[in-house]
Amino acid sequence: MLKKLFGLGKSKGVKIESEKIFAPLTGKLLNIEEVPDPTFAQKMMGDGIAIEPTEGLVTSPVEGEIIQVFPTKHAIGIKSLGGLEILIHIGLETVSMKGEGFTTFIKEGDKVKVGDRLVEFSLDLVKEKASSIITPIVITNGERVNELTKENITTVTASKTEVIEVKLN
Repeated sequence: MLKKLFGLGKSKGVKIESEKIFAPLTGKLLNIEEVPDPTFAQKMMGDGIAIEPTEGLVTSPVEGEIIQVFPTKHAIGIKSLGGLEILIHIGLETVSMKGEGFTTFIKEGDKVKVGDRLVEFSLDLVKEKASSIITPIVITNGERVNELTKENITTVTASKTEVIEVKLN
């Protein structure tokens, strides 16, 4: 109660008003509507972008905490410092690969910074066994988003290229 009353225990008392999301993969930037899966293309999971990767490395797009690592290692959930929940779903129909070709470097509860290595995967194996290598990056808690601005570029470099700026509620 005293912590609440006197504002103790809060992280520096600074409210984060906007966040930048960086590309978690290197490759071609696509609109979320271009993902060949209606769940993502119709924004049923949330708004975001997609990347057609040219290499099999996923890095953290934000500073935050890992909130989910799917047992099949094909998807990661991250909560940013500002409270955005970001899903990185490597390829489409990759859950059926049961983790084959995927190596994770993080676990739930880990703190991450932009550029930290999250997952390596065999791009060739995903091309062979999944329906697509296109990787959606989605903000799943849209209620936190006041305004979302996507960069209008075609190629991105993991951890270097800003792809989305979000003004938070």
